[in-house]
Amino acid sequence: MTKYKCIIFDCDGVLVDSEPIGNQVLVDMANELGANIDLPYAMKHFKGSFIDACVQKIEKITNKTLSNNFIDEYRKRSFEAFKLNMKPIEGVKEVLDNLNVPFCVASSGPQNKIKLNLELTGLLPYFENRIFSCYEIQKWKPDPAVFLWAAKTMGFRVSECLVIEDSISGVQAAKRGGFDVFGFTAHDYENELESMATKTFNHMGELLRIL
Repeated sequence: MTKYKCIIFDCDGVLVDSEPIGNQVLVDMANELGANIDLPYAMKHFKGSFIDACVQKIEKITNKTLSNNFIDEYRKRSFEAFKLNMKPIEGVKEVLDNLNVPFCVASSGPQNKIKLNLELTGLLPYFENRIFSCYEIQKWKPDPAVFLWAAKTMGFRVSECLVIEDSISGVQAAKRGGFDVFGFTAHDYENELESMATKTFNHMGELLRIL
């Protein structure tokens, strides 16, 4: 079916439709501090980023130093929003049910966030014991470390693995690690992934076909 022996999925925006939810919470919190930004801005500048990088950007826009509990408050608010609104990416269950190679998830989010989002969308059983979080190795995309760790742990060479990503930093991380990477473009409003990724696709249902 495919030349790839292992598929490494990003989580937010690839498996679960969390990017608009989490970014809206960031927008609301930034605007409480006078940032005056909107969701399209956040999807362009924050999507796929490590939360500390988002905090630095918000500090720059607002010209304020954010409180130490900003990230904790963001986690609390976003988890509440996820519980109310989280859905799997359309077509992803069908993909996971029909993949005939091993797969895993490698995400910038903390382990508890990845597990929560997968659980809320009914996807957790697909990824038990195959969840790789940047927080565990303290290296974040665009550093390729999380993908290299995932490939090694799954027992495959880089050349045998395919990464599925929806953010610029994720695609950069995969490429820096020497991986082929397919860009999922459902939220790629500026059409930035096409020139960077090995291939792009707009609906998860297309993935099985292009593999």
